[in-house]
Amino acid sequence: MKQPLVEAMERYLQEQVYPLHTPGHKGGRGMAEPLRSLLGSTALRMDVSLMSELDDIHAPCGCIREAQEEAAKLYGSDACFFAVNGTTGAIHAMLLTALQPGDRILVPRNAHRSVTGGLILADAVPVYVQPAYIKEFGMQGQVTSEQVKEAFAVCPDLKAVLLTSPNYFGMAAEVKQIAEIAHAHNAVLLVDEAHGPHLGFHDQFPPSAMHCGADMAAQSTHKILGALTQCSLLQVKGERIDLRHAADVMSLLTTTSPNYLLMGSLDAARAQLAERGAVMLEDALRAAQMLRNSLAKIPGLHVIRPEDVAGKYGIAALDSTKITINLKEWGISGVAVGEALRKEKIAVELVDLQNVLFLVTYADWAPVQWQDTVNRICKTLQKLRPVKNPLEARSVEQVKALETEAAEKEKAQQAEIPVTEAAVPMRTVFYGKKKTVPLSGAVGLICAEPISFYPPGIPVILPGERFTDKIVAWCCLMKQQGLPVSGPADTSLQTVRVLTQE
Repeated sequence: MKQPLVEAMERYLQEQVYPLHTPGHKGGRGMAEPLRSLLGSTALRMDVSLMSELDDIHAPCGCIREAQEEAAKLYGSDACFFAVNGTTGAIHAMLLTALQPGDRILVPRNAHRSVTGGLILADAVPVYVQPAYIKEFGMQGQVTSEQVKEAFAVCPDLKAVLLTSPNYFGMAAEVKQIAEIAHAHNAVLLVDEAHGPHLGFHDQFPPSAMHCGADMAAQSTHKILGALTQCSLLQVKGERIDLRHAADVMSLLTTTSPNYLLMGSLDAARAQLAERGAVMLEDALRAAQMLRNSLAKIPGLHVIRPEDVAGKYGIAALDSTKITINLKEWGISGVAVGEALRKEKIAVELVDLQNVLFLVTYADWAPVQWQDTVNRICKTLQKLRPVKNPLEARSVEQVKALETEAAEKEKAQQAEIPVTEAAVPMRTVFYGKKKTVPLSGAVGLICAEPISFYPPGIPVILPGERFTDKIVAWCCLMKQQGLPVSGPADTSLQTVRVLTQE
């Protein structure tokens, strides 16, 4: 399978050109140990500046252009752009391409924090919609097509709709129906498809955003496929999106010193998917099924299945290689289980108060070794299983303490993120004067920084939204459960930054 950029990089290495140009480490000769040995001489020799033989990502006319065209052809888009600033950069580019300053866009309230940055850069106005809540599992599903219809009825001037599909848990939205609704109102559909660069290459997976009629989709090629971390693709359809403007925006947001190892890995991952996509995904399904079957045998542990969620909560389908175990019946938090697995040298994708998420890909399928990993996971979980009567042979004080702890966990697990109120445009807050106040004293004030509990990094409150007593109480409850905080300057969350109102 042809790899235009990788092949050009290989030819360049074979020429053994002496670099009297940047970078300063000169092919690794000047790099400090032990990093030099860890990276290897070949990789370091390929860390070069923009060379005429290797094309220019800002005005591609050679191997980069050909590599991007091959990616567009593979995914069924009209143009594809290599994004070396991750899907964050691709999402920023989507928003700046599709929107004019002041335009309104429908955004899921649980969108990734990168969307916030894109809205500030685009000077766009978000209209938030709360995705369906799956109380049984303590997680959010998807925005429904009915919610999108209702949003256009209330805000007919919406210029775009943004979806996160699939979400962290592999739940795909009703993308096709929502695309039709958006287009009927002369709006475009933008999809954060970070967890879906593999979709569309096997019939047991949900269809891709491009195949469902999306106008733009940002894909984390590094999350599921074989590209290096930080590598993503931006797919664009030209019927409603100006392709030339999209190229200008990507150039505006992309470094003038892109790393060729990153770009080359995108070309290689695309070629691998084009040549072996169905086989790769078959391997991923085999590995996922082995883990699912083993987990399902553990009493009281619920492995979320497609039939649990598909067709409900705005979820069209479930990517079954995202394996989520729900721990509600055990009365143990996902945070604690994640820590126990890490001690056994197993690192998971995501934990929350009720769930643990295992991300499985084609690269896991080496039957003997994978079976050993599955056994270690299940052995660790078996050790964590609560005994039948945890209160047996305990003192009255111990019983009361355990009952109180269980009640607090139940309260936290059932708590939905409170609805927020947007009071001031985010861009106004970004450039406005700020002050620091205790979290307990923030009620009624305008938040000046995003606050997320990580993972998955979904903001509880965003800049421009007003603190309420429910939001403050929810933050305190999540802190008590030990979830790490992301976003605020004070990660202990003793204090928060708010807009100075003069």
